[in-house]
Amino acid sequence: MKGEYGASDPFCQPLVVRTRKWTIVTALKQLIRFGWEQARSCVFPVVIFASLALTKLVPLPLLPRYDWLLVICLLMQWWMVRSGLETRDELEVITLFHIIGLALELFKVRMGSWSYPEEGYTKLFGVPLYSGFMYASVASYLCQAWRRLKVELVQWPPFWLVVPLAAAIYLNFFTHHYWVDVRWWLSSFVMLVFWRSWVTYEVGGVRYRMPLVLSFLLIGFFIWIAENIATFFGAWQYPNQAKAWSLVHLGKVSSWCLLVIVSFLIVATLKQVKKEYVDREEAGHG
Repeated sequence: MKGEYGASDPFCQPLVVRTRKWTIVTALKQLIRFGWEQARSCVFPVVIFASLALTKLVPLPLLPRYDWLLVICLLMQWWMVRSGLETRDELEVITLFHIIGLALELFKVRMGSWSYPEEGYTKLFGVPLYSGFMYASVASYLCQAWRRLKVELVQWPPFWLVVPLAAAIYLNFFTHHYWVDVRWWLSSFVMLVFWRSWVTYEVGGVRYRMPLVLSFLLIGFFIWIAENIATFFGAWQYPNQAKAWSLVHLGKVSSWCLLVIVSFLIVATLKQVKKEYVDREEAGHG
């Protein structure tokens, strides 16, 4: 064989080598597919970041920057529903997140945790209304990724445990200003409650699974990166960034992880409730 075809002929390579190369190529293709679906799910956050950069570098006429950001977010939300990128059910979830996020913003700005120093006509008690869309964009990502990747939950804890936990995490963002900060206790409780829970998702017809706790950590970390980008472009400002921009403290990852957990728990609970409702309807018609 060597004399006829040459040692470099690919058909002379051991089967295990060709199999390994095929496995690597397949894994890369799956990674690209996964990245593409993630990118499509991040349309709303990407538009917000692009708008922050554009309005920072190129001042727009007629309205202050915060007001233009609100106009852009409203137009983007309308277009996503109009084009079918988001369903009306997802719009309801996103609106809920807008309200939850805006309430948190109003409180945090009042307590001096961060500020919005620029002028704007659409500011309420120092908080521009576009800020709620930053929370809504997280919900938009979760809803779209859930649908595109056909997410399913394995060993999901009972409703009576999930809802109080989500409420306690959200309330701690408020109460720690007046009482003990129990975020680490809540984080430990999350680890305990979801230790056996998995999230499964589909890429290119193949299903994968990931520990739910790991997904919380990964999403929280990437949102922390996004927060650094947002503060760099002046979306909001922490007290230590008043004179010059600096990296957001890594400790903020814990806050974002908890916020992601609240977001995920709300979306997951609503998905579970809707699934049970649909199953009952189908059973009734059957």
